[in-house]
Amino acid sequence: MNIQSVRPEDQALIDAAKALITARYRVGRHHIAAALRTRSGRIFTGLHLDTYVGRASVCAEAVAVGQAMASGAGDEDPIEAIVSVRHPRPTEKNQEIAVVAPCGICREMLRDFAPEARVLLAASGGLTAYNPADLLPLKYQRLE
Repeated sequence: MNIQSVRPEDQALIDAAKALITARYRVGRHHIAAALRTRSGRIFTGLHLDTYVGRASVCAEAVAVGQAMASGAGDEDPIEAIVSVRHPRPTEKNQEIAVVAPCGICREMLRDFAPEARVLLAASGGLTAYNPADLLPLKYQRLE
C-alpha cells in the first residue's frame, strides 16, 4: 500500500470542497462536494447530485473529474490530488463537515481518469493520501 503524506497545498482542496458544500448544501439534493487539483495547479470542484431515482444520482467526484476533463485536463495536465467532503444532515449531532472516502464506483473512475492521483482520506491521526490503486485493488480490466 502506497500511503502518502498530506501536502500543505492540499488544504486548498479541502477548503474549496468545504466552501462549495457549505454554499450549496440542500437536504435530499446535495450533501457531498469534491475538489481536485491538476499538476498545473488548477482546482476544479463538483457537487453531488442526489435524485429521487437513485441510479440517476451523480457523485461529486465524477462531476469534478468531468469539469477538469472538459477544461483540458488529462495527459498533459493530469489530476494530481482529489478530496471529498460530506455535509451532515440537520438531524445529526455532529455538524462538522468532514473528509470522506470516495464510493466504489468513484474509486473505479479515479483508477481510469486519475491513476496517479493522491486521494485524501481521513485517518486516525489526521489526513492521509492514497493512490487509487490502493483503494481499489484488482480493478476490472477490459480485454482489448
